[in-house]
Amino acid sequence: MSVREAPPVPDVFDPRRYAAGVPYADYRVLRDHHPVAWQDEPEVLGWPAGPGFWAVTRHADVVRVLKDSATYSSYIGATQIRDPDPDDLPFIRRMMLNQDPPQHGRLRRLVSRAFTPGRVDRFTAVARERARTLLDRALDQARSGDGTVDLVAAVTDEYALLNLADLLGVPESDRRQLLHWTQRVIGYQDPDEAGPPVLDEAGKPVNPRSPAMLRDMFAYAGQLAAYKRRYPADDIMTTLALPQFSASLEPGGTPIAELAEAELEMFFFLLTVAGNDTVRSAAPGGLLALAEHPEAYELLHAGKVGIPSAVDELLRWHPPVLSFRRTAAQDTELAGRRIRAGDKVVVFHASANRDERVFTGPDRLDLARTPNPHVSFGDGPHVCLGAHFARLQLRLLYEEVLRTLPGLRPAGPAGRLVSNFINGLKSLPVQVT
Repeated sequence: MSVREAPPVPDVFDPRRYAAGVPYADYRVLRDHHPVAWQDEPEVLGWPAGPGFWAVTRHADVVRVLKDSATYSSYIGATQIRDPDPDDLPFIRRMMLNQDPPQHGRLRRLVSRAFTPGRVDRFTAVARERARTLLDRALDQARSGDGTVDLVAAVTDEYALLNLADLLGVPESDRRQLLHWTQRVIGYQDPDEAGPPVLDEAGKPVNPRSPAMLRDMFAYAGQLAAYKRRYPADDIMTTLALPQFSASLEPGGTPIAELAEAELEMFFFLLTVAGNDTVRSAAPGGLLALAEHPEAYELLHAGKVGIPSAVDELLRWHPPVLSFRRTAAQDTELAGRRIRAGDKVVVFHASANRDERVFTGPDRLDLARTPNPHVSFGDGPHVCLGAHFARLQLRLLYEEVLRTLPGLRPAGPAGRLVSNFINGLKSLPVQVT
């Protein structure tokens, strides 16, 4: 009797692969044969080579890594696959995303209290009207042309951007700058999004998350916070900038506002980039799935499937984030593989969401799927702080799409982002009826 050899480990690192689509077939090979697999990290697109990492692709192992922050740290090497410059690491670690409990929990509580029920209610009405306006305009554009429209350019980019600007309280004249910063930081692997990389004196690309590249964003955050202290409004930057609010979060302790202006700048960075790109990536991904599955769209349009379950299934189908990195804080074992302290461990959300061990018929779009334990918003202490707001924005957008567009069909291939981090769409041409 011969033992059948396992297939070789496929490469799921190269960001250029994702421009052609998420490599779900390769993820399945990894889940079935190499659930924790070593990946090389060669030089790509001018970015220097790295030491390699462990790719974690099964749902149970992904959840285990995300929940166990004592073993798999966000702080040691931050949360991107590429290692930051050692000189930049102390700066990068100040961001909530790159911290471990208990420091992470204190900052998370600060931001979460800014999302008051009243603010959510007011935001809902504004976001719904915005979705309606953008979609009506897109439909007019299609009718006046050949019946097609790019929903990314006409709807989803603007929808995500303007919603974020309202939440933060960014003046209308400055709102395009938010999109520019997001493209520069999130889309840095894609020349169409970020342009050619900025090079240092040695000719090496400068990390878009380095202090040098974020100086203009942080300067703006400081100016906006100062403005909000003089002219407070009903927005998150006002709430975070007011000393009386931040002091109240730590009874008997040092007021948050007295710790450092840098924390406020980091919050602005996190909310601008993560807050914008989560919806900016998920919204067109969900619309593409509906356009490619007309029977599902018809069920939704007829009210035979509920919007809340549809939102979660579309998130499972097209997670906005493909992967996140942790660093082993100690020697450990995962799925039978020995992992050494200091090794990079990268969880693949998009693979976990298609794991046959958890989801029945994972390659079938089932808008009524329940339960639906997808990990599109992560898990554990770092589960997405804005998940509720993201679901709300997606629900409002899909409701207005159903009202505006009785039919939705692809009018050509979607343009995909060159990225192994964000599952982004740069264009989504559709035929509307």
